[in-house]
Amino acid sequence: MASATVDVDTSADGTLVIQPHGALDAADAVDLRRILIHVLRRLRPLRLVLDLHDVTALDPINLGTLAAACQLGDDHHVAVFLDHSTVPIAQQLSAAGVPLHRLRRVGATIRACAATPRRIGTDEPAP
Repeated sequence: MASATVDVDTSADGTLVIQPHGALDAADAVDLRRILIHVLRRLRPLRLVLDLHDVTALDPINLGTLAAACQLGDDHHVAVFLDHSTVPIAQQLSAAGVPLHRLRRVGATIRACAATPRRIGTDEPAP
């Protein structure tokens, strides 16, 4: 990708994790779309997780790409989730058409998620 970097990892349970870094802008759109289409149409993992904890901004093209990835995942029987986004990015993704059940651990840091499960948007422990 032109200005942002992406890490890709596969976990033991078959989940493919894509972790973009930085601001995703129009210069990154083609590469991000190409990566997602290759993963969803060719590799077809059990689950695809886009870990957005290090994403600082998304432009409208990339917002639409991530929303379309959720639908393409459904078409190819791949569960697509967007994890660890900031609250503003989660709101933008929701407005772009990403279903709320695809947005997980919104506003949470990885360390906080690993330590104690909490309700989204609060400091209360999860039941």
